[in-house]
Amino acid sequence: MTLRRRRRSPALVLVTLGIAVGLALAGCTDPSATNTADVGTREAPRTWPLTGLRAGSDAPEKDHPVLVLKLDNTASSAPQRGLSSADLVVEELVEGGVTRLAVFFHSRIPGVVGPVRSMRASDIGIVAPVDATMVTSGAAAQTITRLRRAGVPYVTEGSAGFFREPARRAPYDLMADLGDVAEALGDDERVRPPDYFAFGPAGRLPDGDPATSFDVRFSSAHTTSWAYEGGTAGGYVDTGSLAATGDEFPADTVLVLRVRVGDAGYRDPAGNTVPETRLVGEGKAQLFHAGRVVSATWSKSTLDAPLRLTRTTPEGEVEVPLPPGRTWVELVPRDTGGVDVSR
Repeated sequence: MTLRRRRRSPALVLVTLGIAVGLALAGCTDPSATNTADVGTREAPRTWPLTGLRAGSDAPEKDHPVLVLKLDNTASSAPQRGLSSADLVVEELVEGGVTRLAVFFHSRIPGVVGPVRSMRASDIGIVAPVDATMVTSGAAAQTITRLRRAGVPYVTEGSAGFFREPARRAPYDLMADLGDVAEALGDDERVRPPDYFAFGPAGRLPDGDPATSFDVRFSSAHTTSWAYEGGTAGGYVDTGSLAATGDEFPADTVLVLRVRVGDAGYRDPAGNTVPETRLVGEGKAQLFHAGRVVSATWSKSTLDAPLRLTRTTPEGEVEVPLPPGRTWVELVPRDTGGVDVSR
């Protein structure tokens, strides 16, 4: 099944303009962190919208939307495939206290990825800011209705690129060849998505505090643990990664957002309450980069609005830029989750 949306809504156009104005006001002059391509043109992007990294003058035009894979994140999914090619990953709570990954692909499209799992209403606030198309095994009827109302397009089993891998057991055997998916979704408009974050040079970050490792607790059933590699790699390692060897996500930054989690209003087939992460409003944030952590406040005015990071100084509220690179976002329950930092 394929559900497509070709034109960005007026609300998203306004969001795009807001991002452009915000970046101009921020005075960001680092060419690796500044988007100089106009949204809506056919020009090759000079920076990638999900990473803020320089694309180069010879970067090809992207004739596909941002693709967001719903990836299982339990032991049954091992080995996960495709994470090393992703631009951005968002980890969210699902039923049973475990997590699922929304994995964003745009600057690079790999071959086979998976295992592909189902969407949640939580995904609306995650994917809508960049008008992404979801790659999914489907969703509950209530979720499908809400995603359609929100204008979120998706592709699922039966569409080009999907297949069952005999070596895996159901429901962890659904895989997708993203090259085939992207080709089938080719869009003549070739519109550059807006930037997912307000990117800026790492030198603009406040010093923060040392943070060589940290544990992100979603529930009693799941904790994601990170360690800073330092050295030439300079990134973070998910020490419990389920990815195939050599296919791990290379996180330059880990962004932890404390979010409200409510009841989605239905139960899964096992009788578990399905949680809904509400990525709107504001809350506490921790930005882990280069072995240090900076405390901030995140805000998002609507589900399809961009995420904004700020902090309060004696001079007033100032924007906290996200350093260009590949980012893993943790959506941690505000009331029941937690973050433990080792310095």
